[in-house]
Amino acid sequence: MRATELLRAAGIAQEADSPASAQMFPDGANFRIEIPSVEGPGVLTAVLEEAQRRGVVINRVSQGSGAMMHTEAELREMSALASEAGLEVSLFVGPREEWGLSATARAKDGAALAGGVRGLRQLKYAVDDVLRAADCGIRGFLVADLGLLRLLTRAQSAGQLPAEIVWKVSATAAPSNPATLVLLQELGASTVNLPTDLTLAELAEMRAVTELPLDLYVEAPDGLGGMVRGEQVGDLVRVAAPLYVKFGLRNSRSLYPSGMHLQQDAELIAREKVRRAQISLEWLARSGLDLTQSKPGAAGLGIPSV
Repeated sequence: MRATELLRAAGIAQEADSPASAQMFPDGANFRIEIPSVEGPGVLTAVLEEAQRRGVVINRVSQGSGAMMHTEAELREMSALASEAGLEVSLFVGPREEWGLSATARAKDGAALAGGVRGLRQLKYAVDDVLRAADCGIRGFLVADLGLLRLLTRAQSAGQLPAEIVWKVSATAAPSNPATLVLLQELGASTVNLPTDLTLAELAEMRAVTELPLDLYVEAPDGLGGMVRGEQVGDLVRVAAPLYVKFGLRNSRSLYPSGMHLQQDAELIAREKVRRAQISLEWLARSGLDLTQSKPGAAGLGIPSV
């Protein structure tokens, strides 16, 4: 028996459904799974091992410390691992105000500036960060600064950056309304993080204005609200497809900027995120919804070049 049948038998009306999305990824799938905070090749290896053990397909991993925090050898190792697994690696572009001299970006009322790029010199370093990582095979980047996004997407259109690079708007710049989402699309975003606490109706409003893939934490770290809604994954995908379903982790330590001093924690946290993904897939199987996930190597993924 399904929950809806039990509730109906008890005389409890079912809540009104938000409209289902008819849009899909290029391969015809409704959703993809993303594991964030994959801080380097060691953590990526842990994700791949855990995913294989649990039978979970991971389509994208992302990272928050910044491409600039890796050696070129580490970038090439991540590219090789991801290319073999058929998944996208999306690295945050740095430097950003949160790592720089800005006291405002680290103040309570200035946190919205944290992902921005400050001044011409930092803008130059950010462009170099993309060029350096792209030279090492990376084909996915997280961007939080709108001017930087426009600069990079124009350079890509001019053939100055690889055509297959995917530009992902960071959760720190997530749009809260459809008008801002349309603006990000016009700036050249390939995929956009949404606020973690959007209702189904608000997700439907966002989906109505764009065909871009949307990214949503179904479990968010405490710094992004600590939402835990993995059991809702079927409804979330039904309304917002094509959707990258992201698994952060509530009640977990911050990892940014990461490194060898946090390696064990980063690997264990990443493994737990894969476990959370497995749980959500089990909830999806119970939903009765006919929703499909992309397979490794699917079209539209920013799979590294090696």
